[in-house]
Amino acid sequence: MAPPRNVVKIAVQMPDAIPQLIQLDQAKPLAAVLKEVCDAWSLVHSERYALQFADGHRSYITENNRTEIKNGSILCLSTAPDLEAERLLGGLQSGSRERRREALQHLVLLAPDVTFAQEVISRDGLQRLGTIVEDGDDLGEVLTLALRAFLELMEHGMVSWETLSIPFVRKVVCYVNMNLMDASVQPLALRLLESVTLSSPALGQLVKSEVPLDRLLVHLQVMNQQLQTKAMALLTALLQGANPAERKHMLGYLWQRNLRQFIYKNIIHSATPLGDEMAHHLYVLQALMLGLLEPRMRTPLDPYSQEQREQLQALRQAAFESEGESLGTGLSADRRRSLCAREFRKLGFSNSNPAQDLERVPPGLLALDNMLYFSRHAPSAYSRLVLENSSREDKHECPFARSSIQLTVLLCELLRIGEPCSETAQDFSPMFFGQDQSFHELFCVSIQLLNKTWKEMRATQEDFDKVMQVVREQLARTLALKPSSLELFRTKVNALPYGEVLRLRQTERLHQEGTLAPPILELREKLKPELMGLIRQQRLLRLCEGTLFRKISSRRRQDKLWFCCLSPNHKVLQYGDVEEGASPPTLESLPEQLAVADIKALLTGKDCPHVREKGSGKQNKDLYELAFSISYDHGEVEAYLNFIAPSKREFHLWTDGLSALLGGPMGSEQTRLDLEQLLTMETKLRLLELENVPIPEQPPPIPPPPTNFNFCYDCSITEP
Repeated sequence: MAPPRNVVKIAVQMPDAIPQLIQLDQAKPLAAVLKEVCDAWSLVHSERYALQFADGHRSYITENNRTEIKNGSILCLSTAPDLEAERLLGGLQSGSRERRREALQHLVLLAPDVTFAQEVISRDGLQRLGTIVEDGDDLGEVLTLALRAFLELMEHGMVSWETLSIPFVRKVVCYVNMNLMDASVQPLALRLLESVTLSSPALGQLVKSEVPLDRLLVHLQVMNQQLQTKAMALLTALLQGANPAERKHMLGYLWQRNLRQFIYKNIIHSATPLGDEMAHHLYVLQALMLGLLEPRMRTPLDPYSQEQREQLQALRQAAFESEGESLGTGLSADRRRSLCAREFRKLGFSNSNPAQDLERVPPGLLALDNMLYFSRHAPSAYSRLVLENSSREDKHECPFARSSIQLTVLLCELLRIGEPCSETAQDFSPMFFGQDQSFHELFCVSIQLLNKTWKEMRATQEDFDKVMQVVREQLARTLALKPSSLELFRTKVNALPYGEVLRLRQTERLHQEGTLAPPILELREKLKPELMGLIRQQRLLRLCEGTLFRKISSRRRQDKLWFCCLSPNHKVLQYGDVEEGASPPTLESLPEQLAVADIKALLTGKDCPHVREKGSGKQNKDLYELAFSISYDHGEVEAYLNFIAPSKREFHLWTDGLSALLGGPMGSEQTRLDLEQLLTMETKLRLLELENVPIPEQPPPIPPPPTNFNFCYDCSITEP
């Protein structure tokens, strides 16, 4: 007879004792279960003991998480968390260095468990760890363990980072600034200061004043990837916490100290593969660097500014200097003003007063900066482009100023200048670290591309928007390739002429639309069920392979990994934490399990509990697009298993696979694309023999029956 649903068969073990095989009734109070287990081993005072999972992080079993116990789970009997916390904290005050070290080692192992962390924090454990850090009697393993335990306890979010004392923060700063320091201490100290900077503006100012930028540069130049990553994390945190003026000054100083060149040569092009965390920090640094352009982008031209008027005149004179000098000599003021207005129109401004064109924001003064940079750093190309188009009379001239203004807007949109930094993105472009004035240099390449595309399209003024659409596509496709240098970008974007863009569009359209003939549509409909079954099979196989997910803490940092996969029989989801850089774990080593039969629903986007209360700003949009959760029964309450997919593709694969497990439809965009691709391939294979044969819209009509049926041929008659 099968046991009731609320009874699970488990093993309980204890050192130097024969393990017990018991049937755990989930309806029975945990204290009663402990009493029975202790009685079986003749142990008194059962309240001094607790049950833990035997593998993984050895989490304590409580009334809140006991539903995580599944059939076949292995538990161990250990000291109760309050007594264990008391014992370990007592060990921290021991005069024996060895005993303190052992206590810290156990503390680090148990600190990820929330039940144990509550007991430690309630007994002033953070203060005791802080004392060890502040005293600094041992700068080696003991200090490393103390910092790690402190960070693990703070990650639970029970205590605010703002409560840390100034002497404690200064001591951690001291460890960062020391020259001779254990290699395992400084990454932890940098990680702690990063958390302080992101969470507390007041303490962040202290960190900013106490940690010199030169010191962070020293850490970045050490060939230790972990130390480099944590130093870059603190650097980006300090930059994000600074006001615009301070940020501009800090970035200017870092660029003077050749940080850009070092990142380009020794981090981006390092022999060691770039980690996800470092890629994210480089993305943030690139966004902050490009963000320095935002004030110019948001500022319209001031027609009363003498400096800006002089810049416009310099732009005009760079293109028409010789002509203006020869024709303008001896002319009246009105005639000279009329000549300038005509030359500004030749330059491509829509109005005779160019200030009216540049009052639009964006791009504001950033467009003027780009045009001036192009005229000063590529004068021959500038003059050739302007004069070539201003001398044409066939309405095919490309207006330089109008194109430059719209192109600046386009580049700001593609590079997301002025938008908040994403908290998960990693898509930085290496070429922005390989070139000074990278945005202006990119504009110089793009404006020449625009002129080239204009001529290829034989465009007129009426085709201006069409040309800009093609240029957007050329730039977006090339930026997506992430070229490592501006020269490589120039080569790739020039290898994508208008004809190639049309070919790519046509190819994509054919892949997406296919043929619309009714017989083909009917064939596709008949093929869909079989192909959807194939996609479903692929999604489940992907779930069985498993995926590494990142944990998002209360401050939305991503510094922990966990792995989740589906069992081969498609009945259980298994998951557990893994270390950074470790190979994917085996199915047997994953400590946590969730039966597919217990899953109630699949939630995505803003419906997920771990992103529901994070606000609705632009910075959360990318998180909503990658978030999904599984709801399941956790005792009498509803619990959730929360995910943040590493990419949009993984999000689609997992949500499709989970929907298939729950018997729901697979409605993701990836499924639509996969189905379309498979339908196109299968249809082409079925119609291979009909190549170049026109397929009619309607089947041919059935001919009328013959007037008589006397046309039978007797094959038995032998012809003479």
